[in-house]
Amino acid sequence: MRGFDETLLDEADETVRVRFVVNGRKVACEVAPRETLVDCLRDKLELTGTHAGCEMGACGACLVQVDGRAVHSCLMFAVQADGARIDTIEGLTDSGAIADLQAEFHRRNALQCGFCTPSMLINAYELLSQVAQPSREQIRDALSGNYCRCTGYEAIVDAIDAVAKARSAGGAR
Repeated sequence: MRGFDETLLDEADETVRVRFVVNGRKVACEVAPRETLVDCLRDKLELTGTHAGCEMGACGACLVQVDGRAVHSCLMFAVQADGARIDTIEGLTDSGAIADLQAEFHRRNALQCGFCTPSMLINAYELLSQVAQPSREQIRDALSGNYCRCTGYEAIVDAIDAVAKARSAGGAR
């Protein structure tokens, strides 16, 4: 007969195989059932551009795109993303999808320490995918789930606004 302690140990050691398409590449990982997506991305796939901040979904540092929508990866279990398409800041950078946003953030010094920058860029990318020329109020609203300790948000809003205008005019900076 198995003892109580052995049962707990067996359940704690249980893993589940999950499969995703991460940044255009098919991957499979063995994860604990309660392992978060952010931990899987960082620890198993070494995609460290996604940050673990508050681990409560309040700061936005853990944002990734899951099936085309920004998701707090600290609030999602890796098993919930099984079969999903996941794009991290590394994938959006490598594809060139956010090159104009990155350049404008740099030009306007909207990145300071850089901890929040990946998630700010992911939110900006999603916003500009949905609204071609958002108002400054819409930009602020889109960024309201991101916490930045280093900048005033004005340079970030300015950068996103400038990219939106340049894209609408048919060019990128």
